[in-house]
Amino acid sequence: MPQPTDPYEDDLDDLPPAQPVHYAEQSLLGALLLEPHRLADIGTLDAGQFSNHAHGALFQAIRTMPPPAPEAHRSDPAWLNTVLDAARPHAPGLTASYLHTLIQVCPWPRHAPTYARMIRADHARRTLLMHAERLAQTATDTTLPNPAATTLDLADALGQFLDTLAGQFAPHPGSLPRTSVAGTLAGPSGEEALDEERLLLATATAYPAELKAMRWVQPDDFTLPLHAAVWQCLTALVRNGEPVDPVTVLWEAQHRGLLTGGVDPGDLIALISAPVGSPEYWGARVLQRALLARAFDVGTRITAYAQDPANSPHQLVTGSRRALADLTALRTRWQRSTTPSSPAPRQPRSPAASRAGPAPRATTVGARALR
Repeated sequence: MPQPTDPYEDDLDDLPPAQPVHYAEQSLLGALLLEPHRLADIGTLDAGQFSNHAHGALFQAIRTMPPPAPEAHRSDPAWLNTVLDAARPHAPGLTASYLHTLIQVCPWPRHAPTYARMIRADHARRTLLMHAERLAQTATDTTLPNPAATTLDLADALGQFLDTLAGQFAPHPGSLPRTSVAGTLAGPSGEEALDEERLLLATATAYPAELKAMRWVQPDDFTLPLHAAVWQCLTALVRNGEPVDPVTVLWEAQHRGLLTGGVDPGDLIALISAPVGSPEYWGARVLQRALLARAFDVGTRITAYAQDPANSPHQLVTGSRRALADLTALRTRWQRSTTPSSPAPRQPRSPAASRAGPAPRATTVGARALR
């Protein structure tokens, strides 16, 4: 006859092992329960910094209850009972036996300041992880009405948190994170992103005078290398004072070797011959996508740093600040693109340059062959 089993036995076996901070929290609480006067030596520590809710509730009760006289505490458990009664409303699972367990597992009560520092360090890592994950998620949230502004606000909050951490933990040699993280994009380029890049190239070809004020768009902002190369052709022609139209762009592309990779000249002309709207509008769209992709990459990198417990708080601060610096230059260009400025007068086009371009749908289909 099979033996009855505990229905929760398998669940308990599946529990992950306790992390080192769990033992640090137990040791600190045991030290404070055994020698309450150690509370004055541990520095600034809040109940919310504990990874275990019950531990935080118990610490709050210890901090709230007036400490007992040392001599009386050695022979009378009254203060322990008072602390337990104060903590139980917030953590009903606490028992008197667990308090005695905490006292027994504490190696040395005099090490309480070190245990508290471990708890603060792990809380800093968990909080940084929360900031980084929120940044990466927001950068890919397509439902936001103003995703760039919202994402940059979170980047500011992350930067402020790093400033706070830098003042709490002293620097030390070997300040770079030990975690190796490869660059991560926000995902494969969608058709909408590619269409916006095509429209930017077409409108820039039609209104080249406006490119002089659009230095905030760089080749690295494009998702398709061919589009980035065509943008370089356009900016080179404008910078050199050369005429700009689909044929001159094609000629510049030939000199740059773009036609040697199987790119059809007719498809390239079709790509840049159907302008819709203004270069500033499509440039801002392309730049916003680049900004959000970079923010996603930064959030992902910092998440990887924070998920690695081998990194010290100072290593997390140094690596995260370097990651955020990669967003700063792009952010500056984004701010330039959104600053109102007087538009440059558009040059009139000759009939030969403006006539009989292919329909926008045909341009999109033809341009897809370039990918």
